[in-house]
Amino acid sequence: MPTSGAEATRTGATELGRKRLSPREGYRLWAPSYEEETAVSALEDRVFRGVAPDVAGRRLLDVGCGTGRRIAADRQRTALAIGLDLVPEMLLAGRRSGHAITGIVADLRRMPIRAESFDQVWCRLVIGHVPDLAGAYRELGRVTCSGGDLIVSDFHAAAVTAGHRRTFRDPLGGAREVQHHVHTPAEHVKAAEVAGWSHLATVEAAAGEPEAWFYERAGRLEQLERERALPLVVVLWLRR
Repeated sequence: MPTSGAEATRTGATELGRKRLSPREGYRLWAPSYEEETAVSALEDRVFRGVAPDVAGRRLLDVGCGTGRRIAADRQRTALAIGLDLVPEMLLAGRRSGHAITGIVADLRRMPIRAESFDQVWCRLVIGHVPDLAGAYRELGRVTCSGGDLIVSDFHAAAVTAGHRRTFRDPLGGAREVQHHVHTPAEHVKAAEVAGWSHLATVEAAAGEPEAWFYERAGRLEQLERERALPLVVVLWLRR
């Protein structure tokens, strides 16, 4: 599962309709147009890059890599770089876009990977699609070697409370909502520590000037001003 498709604006229930799509179905429909950034995905990448340790010379696994656009940017600097995603259409879209990564189709809760295979693992805007937070952290821990780093990001619980949703626009132009389970930053830390991770840092981030053009394009600059203090994403740095 790839990075969040949450739009810069809050989408009304009448536009979304009643049905929330499963992650598999939602991202399958979104794959053809996934390469376009959103305010949330751009914000997440900006914050993530400020938190994540250097990948140079490390064995990197991107869990929920989507098209592989993020890992592709760092692949040449790593000792090994593997992307894993639930949706094969995402990996196919990445290949068509020129992201020459090694990809595995699998569920993050049951990864076909040997224990302690990687010393840096990313799980970016994915874990919110999983109801069992503790189980996800255990499985991420299984594939990470002792001393390895895990960087997790999630759609912030405060954004959901304020009315934001995990949404995208399908090729027909309609707004679609993807099923999402709300996990607070404190719940992330607790589940991670129970699974054996050491918590090194948490960053909770609201949209700022670098994301302003997404709001301007949508005609919603006033929303950005109102929500300057509203965290949209949370990024956690953990160590095995």
